[in-house]
Amino acid sequence: MLSLRQIWRRLAEHPLAHVGPGLITGAADDDPSGIATYSQAGAQFGLNMLWTMVVSYPLMAAVQSICARIGRVTGKGLAVNIKLAFPPWVLFAAVGLLLVANTINIAADVATMGDVLALMVGGNRHLLTVALVSVSLATQVFVPYHSYVKLLKWLTLSLLSYAAVLFTVHVPWSQVMLRTVAPRLGFDAATATVVVGVFGTTISPYLFFWQCSEEVEELRARRDDRALIEDAAAAPRELRRIRWDTWSGMLYSNVTAFFIILATAVTLHVAGVTDIQSATQAAEALRPLAGDFAFYLFALGILGVGAVGVPVLAGSAAYAIAEAMDWPGGLEARVRDARGFYGVIAASMIGGLALGFTSINPIKALFYSAVINGVVAVPLTVLIVLLASRPSVLGSYTASRSSLVLGWITALLMACASVGMLL
Repeated sequence: MLSLRQIWRRLAEHPLAHVGPGLITGAADDDPSGIATYSQAGAQFGLNMLWTMVVSYPLMAAVQSICARIGRVTGKGLAVNIKLAFPPWVLFAAVGLLLVANTINIAADVATMGDVLALMVGGNRHLLTVALVSVSLATQVFVPYHSYVKLLKWLTLSLLSYAAVLFTVHVPWSQVMLRTVAPRLGFDAATATVVVGVFGTTISPYLFFWQCSEEVEELRARRDDRALIEDAAAAPRELRRIRWDTWSGMLYSNVTAFFIILATAVTLHVAGVTDIQSATQAAEALRPLAGDFAFYLFALGILGVGAVGVPVLAGSAAYAIAEAMDWPGGLEARVRDARGFYGVIAASMIGGLALGFTSINPIKALFYSAVINGVVAVPLTVLIVLLASRPSVLGSYTASRSSLVLGWITALLMACASVGMLL
């Protein structure tokens, strides 16, 4: 029988452990808050929201690819690049909104994970939530990035549980294909709100900061490597890796979200359950409709992606604030060398935990935080596209015309959806 050390060594040597930041970023996008939003879209509109995943995929992949390029080419995080290129108020407005939205997201995510764990194993959900937050926080603070990131990559496999759910229910595939390309939707505030919520949780500002900073972390971990703006020889290989890593990671994310919408559409929507206020409620509602196996698959997926998503939420805020304030930081750094950075992680985690003990409805706040993310993503996407098109920032490695066009389309589409929602 293999020891834990031998198992860990084999996992560390597996090809999955060497995939770049794109896989983790994509998986983190399907955190419990995302699951709740996708479940609501499927329950409320049935198959008519599947198109959002097809449309959002190239837009999300293009923007995330640009963020990764900015990090790898400059060797600096997104906040630093915004700080150098734009007025200070632009950066602090973006970082402030990011911190608020992330803290609300963390609150809903950890509360959902605690609820799901209580359903599966029994016990007090508040105590279980405290235990989950404590383990996650201790791992982020005390485990070096190069070890911690390997665990996150393996946890991304939990997304496969949502594909497995579809084997437990009847799926009308001909209708699925038809409604994916020809949805039946009204042009009203309810539709616009859900569309903004889906796009806001799919194309999220915290993912922009995370992926850019993780490219910088990967660069620091390989001590002999330099930023591409200083190392032209490595550019073809690294930019090719970024394209493959990001587009494949976002595909994994969007296919999973497609499956979540589809699973809730063919079960909850068909049964007349059209109002889902949490991922836990979606899992519970599946049990009488699709059986215990579907429930456990859905619940395990929530726990697995929550274990990926919560650190990404806390980490992205820490990267953004540390870079904005010129603090030393990074998940590879020791606590005594990056107290401000780890302080932000601790504050956002504890703040999110505390919100779960208040009278604030974290699920409603969660959905609207996704809507806020959708609105905030508009100006932030504009900033990212402008950075990626400037030779003064990226030298000769500015983003391709197709990526820039997709970036502008992303900003325009999300702006139109946001205006439609408000009107």
